Amino acid sequence: MAETETLLPVPSGQPVHLSDVLLDDNPGELWIRFRFIAPKIGSTVGRIGYDVASADMEHLCKTLAVAYVAKYELDPARVVISLSDRPIEFGRSSPDATQFFEAYRLDQSQCIWEGL
Repeated sequence: MAETETLLPVPSGQPVHLSDVLLDDNPGELWIRFRFIAPKIGSTVGRIGYDVASADMEHLCKTLAVAYVAKYELDPARVVISLSDRPIEFGRSSPDATQFFEAYRLDQSQCIWEGL
């Protein structure tokens, strides 16, 4: 999926846009990775920390990932929602970047937190 600049509403109100969606069977089962850019996340004062961003990730799972999985008739073992403060190539390390991840199992259109 091409990068889009469409901002997605999240509970924190921070600007978030979808960077890409990856179908990954490398873990031995299908994982769908939804990668978002959230430039205001971070651990310093004035940034949006994990405690707030985790609610945004759950919201994105419920509102975007569930619909995507249904639309494309996929049956993933896990859905991974990631937020990054800047674009990062998948699988690359970027020590200066802030990234938050959460994994979910979908059960009857519900996002069940699995933790990573």
